Amino acid sequence: MSSQQMIASHRENAEIYTGESLCKKKSRELLEKISLPKGLLPLDDLIEVGYNESTGFVWLSQKKKKDHTFLRIGRRVSYDTLVTAFVEDRRMRRLTGVKSRELMMWINISEIYINDPASGKITFGTPTGISRSFPVSAFQEEGEVDK
Repeated sequence: MSSQQMIASHRENAEIYTGESLCKKKSRELLEKISLPKGLLPLDDLIEVGYNESTGFVWLSQKKKKDHTFLRIGRRVSYDTLVTAFVEDRRMRRLTGVKSRELMMWINISEIYINDPASGKITFGTPTGISRSFPVSAFQEEGEVDK
């Protein structure tokens, strides 16, 4: 099922927001609600954010692709025009639209989670089962504190 089909199937009971400033605010609130750092999705020019709380499905649509470098860990991440995921406490599963630059290749990221908040680590997983962990602080916004 394509991302567009997933959105269509979860749209009925979803909270849907439009307009860049409202979408940016709602995307940060969503990350905070699921206890993930608010700087994890540094998206610009958001067109639409949708969240179906009953299924946990979320989508974020932006005008154009965005590449972002997380300076604290020196990692480049690419966000497609459409990012989708199923969310739950401290976890994003079946993530689409996010890639990380590893050596000379772009690697799809399919899962982001914090297993043990006390560890201060956030883990990024690939569809092939490979994962890497980084400090949660590398993805926090200025002034954001650990939970």
